[in-house]
Parts: sequence; C-alpha cells; structure tokens
Amino acid sequence: MANKRKRNAQSKANKKQKLVEEAVVEKEPSPEPQLEDVLPVSLPGKWTNKQKVLIFCSRGVSYKGRHFVKDLLNLMPHAKTDVKLDKKCNLLMVNEICEMKTCNKCIYLECRKKRDLYMWVANSPHGPSALFNVENLNMMEELKFMGNCLKSSRPVLSFDSSFDEEPHLQLLKELFTQVFGTPRYHPKSQPFVDHVLNFTYLDGRIWFRNYQISEENGDLVEIGPRFTLALSRIFSGSFGGPVLYVNEHYQSPNLVRRNQRKAGEEKYISKVLAKNSRQQRKSDHTFHRDSTEAVFQSIE
Repeated sequence: MANKRKRNAQSKANKKQKLVEEAVVEKEPSPEPQLEDVLPVSLPGKWTNKQKVLIFCSRGVSYKGRHFVKDLLNLMPHAKTDVKLDKKCNLLMVNEICEMKTCNKCIYLECRKKRDLYMWVANSPHGPSALFNVENLNMMEELKFMGNCLKSSRPVLSFDSSFDEEPHLQLLKELFTQVFGTPRYHPKSQPFVDHVLNFTYLDGRIWFRNYQISEENGDLVEIGPRFTLALSRIFSGSFGGPVLYVNEHYQSPNLVRRNQRKAGEEKYISKVLAKNSRQQRKSDHTFHRDSTEAVFQSIE
C-alpha cells in the first residue's frame, strides 16, 4: 500500500510539472519563421520520365541556325548541346553521340548549300525519325514580342485537331510530345506552367508558336520563336532505315528555285518571240508612186 501511495504521488507531481512547462511555453513568443523553414510551392517528387534531348547542328550552318539552337535550349530545360558535327560524317554517328550524352531524343539541324536549313527529330537509337525543312524562321531577338515567361518552366503542348486524323500526324504528335514536353520533377525545371507551345497543321505544313499565359482567363501573348516545318519523310529507324511515309506534296528548296528561274526564262522567251513576230509582220516593201497622179494637179 505504501508503494502504491508513493507512485500515485510521484505521477501527480509529474503531471503538475508538465502543466507548468506547457503554460510557460504558451507564454513565450513563437520565433519568426526562417527562410529555410518555408516550404516550396510544390514539394519535390520522384523524377520518373527520364527524357533528355540533344540539340546541336552541323558545320556551315547560318547565323539563324545558331540562334535557333539557343532559342530551343532556352525553351527546353531538359535539353543538352554538343559541338558542331562535320558534314562528311555519317548521320548514324549521331546515335553514338546521344549515347555518350545519355540522351534518348535528338534534334539535329543540318545546313545545305549554306541557305537551306533541315531539322531531324529522332528517337535515339531505335527510331522513328522525321526530316523537316525549316521555313519562315524568326528568332526571339528578331521578333521582340511583349510576351515573357519564366525560364525553365514547364509548357502546355497544344495540338491542332488535324493531328488526330491521319496516322503519320499521330506519330508526329507523339514524337513532339516526348521531345518538347518537359518532364515533371526534372531537376532543372521550375514547378510552374506559364506558356503554351502550339502546333498547327495548315497547308501541308506544321506551324510552331510559343505563347505566354498572361491572365487567368486564358489570354495569350506571343513570345517567340516562330517557324514552319515542311515534312519530307518519316523513317522507322533513327536517322535512317525503311521509309514509313513520304510527303507527295513536298517540294525541295532546289525545285522551288528551279521553278522560279524557269518562270523567269519563260517570260524572257515569250518576249523574244513576240519581238520576232513583230519583225516578221513588218514589211520592207513600199508602194511605188503612180506617175498619172500629177495629171490632175492644177498649175498656178
């Protein structure tokens, strides 16, 4: 009995001491939160979508191609770059470069005749890959639009409804989604969505636009860059292999320039033929004067 009384008295004393300590803690002012104690907007999660894109170009590319590479690197935080590739090298070497850079997607810009810019979009090393001709290229610094977005933020990919109609466009949609879409929880990305990458299929070409989401109601302001992709071919492999699709309406820049020169030649030829026909119709023979016309003239 004595032991029980001692235990009860000791437990009561402990309870009283705890109540006194809690009252003291309540009276003390709470310390101000420090910067290290503030939680981020979104807690870091597990990075599962390990998509990495290699963006580089060939030697001899123009200044527009170099600035275009910089714009793509600014838009895609999950992208890497490398030195320029020699034109004499086989394109299959790009797969080895992607393997060394631990990248499974690739955007390779190839310049031909120092004026034509081609873009390869490939899934390395197993494919598929697509070859485009870049037209109407305008960079960010050239456009000087009012739109602006946070660097390394994740975009919203917007595709036209025509991408769901034909099989080759469905394939391109999936390829663009994997290449241009920034993976969630990527270490170099920001947890914000403040711009839209728009892909529109019109007149046999793919039109690319980049917009800022300026207001909550969905108002958009263009940022840049802007360009047009004319599809040439789709290959089953990476930078080669069997051809899956050939664009019948595609005209190479060489053919376009040849048709323009031919139209000018036809205009010159028609002008020369018209001049020759006028000279043929023109006669050098003149009518002789009749000698009897002077009979009826009066003499003053």
